[in-house]
Amino acid sequence: MGLSGWRLFSLICAALIGGYALAAASGIFLGGALPASRGPAALTGTMASFAVYAGAIIWVFAMRRPARAWASLILASLVLATTGLMLRGHGL
Repeated sequence: MGLSGWRLFSLICAALIGGYALAAASGIFLGGALPASRGPAALTGTMASFAVYAGAIIWVFAMRRPARAWASLILASLVLATTGLMLRGHGL
């Protein structure tokens, strides 16, 4: 079963844009969750976000359903970013 043009385009956009959002959110979360000072925690979160980005890209194409991939990436990004900001005391 092949991928149609729009479906493939949506998966590519989800992988690139949604994967980036998830990687950024995971960096924020790890920066707030790690028991270190702000500098080392932010550096560790940023370095780990590269692996999250690669994993998100692979995961999106394993899903094969753009709507589910977009929804999952957006929800996970919102939860991680919100939790990371709350852990550092920034609130919303």
